[in-house]
Amino acid sequence: MRLFIHLYVTVTLAAQTPEDLFRRKVQPVLAKDCVGCHGEGQTLSRLDLRSREAMLKGGARGPSIVPGKSGESLLFQVLTGSGKLQMPPGDKRLPADVVEAFARWIDGGAPYSAASSAATNWDTYKEEDLWAFRPLKPRDKRRSIDDFISAELRKNSLAPAPPADRRTLIRRAAIDLTGLPPTPEEVAAFVNDKSADAYPKLIERLLASPRYGERWGRHWLDVVRYADSSGYSNDFERPNAWRFRDYVIRAFNNDKPYDRFIREQVAGDELYPGNAEALIATGFLRAGPWEHTGMSVEAVTRQMFLDDVTNSVGVTFLGLTLGCARCHDHKFDPIPTRDYYRVQAVFATTEFARPKLPFLPEENVADVEFGRAHLNKVVSRTGSAIKSFDERITREVMKRHGVTRPEDLPPGLLKKALQERKELSPDEFENFKLYQKHMQLYRESQDRYEPKAFAVSSGPLDGATDGGPNLKYPSAASYKAPDVHILPGGNVQSPAGKVSPGALALLARYGDYPEPEMPAGIAGRRTALANWIASPKNPLTARVMANRIWQYHFGKGIAGDSSNFGKMGKKPSHPELLDWLAGHFIDSGWSVKAMHRAIMLSAAYQRSGNHPGMDAVRTQDPENLLLSHYSPRRVEAEVLRDSILAAAGELSLETGGPGVFPQINDDVARQPQHRMGSLAPAYHPSPLKRLRNRRSIYAFQQRSMVDPMIDVFNGPSLDLSCERRETSTVPTQAFSLFNGRFVQDMALAFAARVEKEASTPAAQIGRAFELAYGRPPSAREAELALAHLARMTEQHRAAPPPPRQREKPLVHKITSELTGETFLFTQQPDPEPYEHNLHPSETRPETRALADVALVLLNSNEFAYLY
Repeated sequence: MRLFIHLYVTVTLAAQTPEDLFRRKVQPVLAKDCVGCHGEGQTLSRLDLRSREAMLKGGARGPSIVPGKSGESLLFQVLTGSGKLQMPPGDKRLPADVVEAFARWIDGGAPYSAASSAATNWDTYKEEDLWAFRPLKPRDKRRSIDDFISAELRKNSLAPAPPADRRTLIRRAAIDLTGLPPTPEEVAAFVNDKSADAYPKLIERLLASPRYGERWGRHWLDVVRYADSSGYSNDFERPNAWRFRDYVIRAFNNDKPYDRFIREQVAGDELYPGNAEALIATGFLRAGPWEHTGMSVEAVTRQMFLDDVTNSVGVTFLGLTLGCARCHDHKFDPIPTRDYYRVQAVFATTEFARPKLPFLPEENVADVEFGRAHLNKVVSRTGSAIKSFDERITREVMKRHGVTRPEDLPPGLLKKALQERKELSPDEFENFKLYQKHMQLYRESQDRYEPKAFAVSSGPLDGATDGGPNLKYPSAASYKAPDVHILPGGNVQSPAGKVSPGALALLARYGDYPEPEMPAGIAGRRTALANWIASPKNPLTARVMANRIWQYHFGKGIAGDSSNFGKMGKKPSHPELLDWLAGHFIDSGWSVKAMHRAIMLSAAYQRSGNHPGMDAVRTQDPENLLLSHYSPRRVEAEVLRDSILAAAGELSLETGGPGVFPQINDDVARQPQHRMGSLAPAYHPSPLKRLRNRRSIYAFQQRSMVDPMIDVFNGPSLDLSCERRETSTVPTQAFSLFNGRFVQDMALAFAARVEKEASTPAAQIGRAFELAYGRPPSAREAELALAHLARMTEQHRAAPPPPRQREKPLVHKITSELTGETFLFTQQPDPEPYEHNLHPSETRPETRALADVALVLLNSNEFAYLY
């Protein structure tokens, strides 16, 4: 058996070129086990293994390799232990096949290909894995979406389902385009409109709604990982990031051409100088989690940003997992590590910036003054708490020295006492430190209401560079473009060959789309990359976005993995249709709304979710890839929350502006939150109903504290790009939707609304069904609902609810960073008066009973699903 394994390894290695051996076997070992001691910052025995030249030069014991002669090479000798030294040190031994690979690599001339990536074998990739990189097929304008779908159905002997009824269709279209269910009046108008163009008119009305940008902006923010905080342990606020969120919403509402949308986000500051919208758009490049602290290594945190932005651009616009090529050549796609770092070099001169930028006329700043005044109250009160500790110390010091005025104390004594704070008890000292940390957070939050842009620049901006308090920038005048090196293993301490800015060679090789010319200077690199991405000749860009749009309408893309068009992504179910859609997208001037029209006016989109031959369909096409019928799907978490507010008549349709804080479950709102190495301030929902009941897209997105209702219904990760929402069913969803205080409050508001709009119990049940489902109840449903209403009314008469309880002070336990002792900290209440929701004690038994019926409707599949 051992002989067989030896022969297998020998034959396998012999079949590989020295370049292959270096890339697949040698380079990973050098990066993982060697350069830590023989690389940048530490070269034991004066030996550097980061380049071929350094290995030939060797260290204190002479050259480490002799090309063509592994037996005479010191590196091979220490790996085999044939000399006085044994490496790696200790008990670790490299596998036999790895040692053999080193020998064959050295005997083959020891090519060190990190700088040239010459080891990439472009001829080993299968044609079916290269489909996305090939040029788009010419679009036959005589064909339609239904031609492609129907052809595949006929090929598989499947008939299409009949059209959906009008009530189903308007709800489907309204939620798809606006994220809100249609009102009963809108449903009635559509059902009663017998004109031939009733449905196209409906689509145009929905596309023109301000709600459209809020719905489709949310999809984009999922992909780019938008949040209002930076993540990690401090999770500092990004106080001006909301302007990027509003930019995205406006872009969709205005049907901004997608190629312009790309250019603004990647290089808006360079391409459109002086254009405020374009500057705000560059917040895309900073959307991922990142932080730099006093304990951070600047080179490491800088590399974190560069890795993040490189992968993000690849995933978002090109549908490629570029991050897989960070440590080594991509294992599945033709993306050498060299290309990864060439793309990264594009962003090497991109620096964080937060310049002043006046609010735009189209930005909603109506609540800026209220928000600023509210936060100033919080800051003032926290400052008073801190000051009270200073005053206590001052009194103790004066008393100890027998004086009545601070100025009578010896010079410097009070200053020292205020620094040391020995007069405070351990409990007081821990509380004082927390107030200081909270003040730091509040001070940063105050910038939320200032006219600044969360953006980037080419090189640092004097006076507006935004890397945090611990990051030191050179002046703009002295700034030079940094060199970018390939990092084997992704290790910033082990740089290899230097690279210049570039793009991806695979599109030139397979898609007949050449790489752009990249400037070597500080500015213009992102411009070149943005133009390369946004070109109609780029075979990936239009395909990726067309597939995303299709996915959000049908629940899945034509290509099933919308952010991975490589080998490991699912292949398109209708490749010709995807190319046709991509061509249509380009021909329409990159209009997203034109794509909606084409898709939603198709027969495929308008089909019923019920197929008369469902048994045969499930056998032949269980995933409904051929679209013989409409696949029902649960609405996203935000749609569910917003629809509940809409049904209750509590939804605020105010648009834009700084993030608001919605009502969330009390147990989460009151639990301790960890931030800055200690206890964070308590969560306070926005005091005014019109603020906290705004659409979910306007909620403040804190990476370390996600709204539990959004989270439990498969909300997106705020750290990772979300290409498609998953749909899981777990018990905690029922707890949130049936037992949660927010939903119960909205059910009561729903009942109060229905009572105002209908006078009799039967009419109230009918109105409730229309508001929740867009249809009247059936006779049986009305009968059951009225019976339940009667029973619950009697129960509520017999058991009146207790009055509203005053909220108790919120006391949290904290553990001292220095002593490990436990202390108590009383969180500060919100200084603003709170506008309460309707309370059960303020209503009649009939209202509370109607709320029980409403709660059932809000928990039903018909409310939570699209059909």
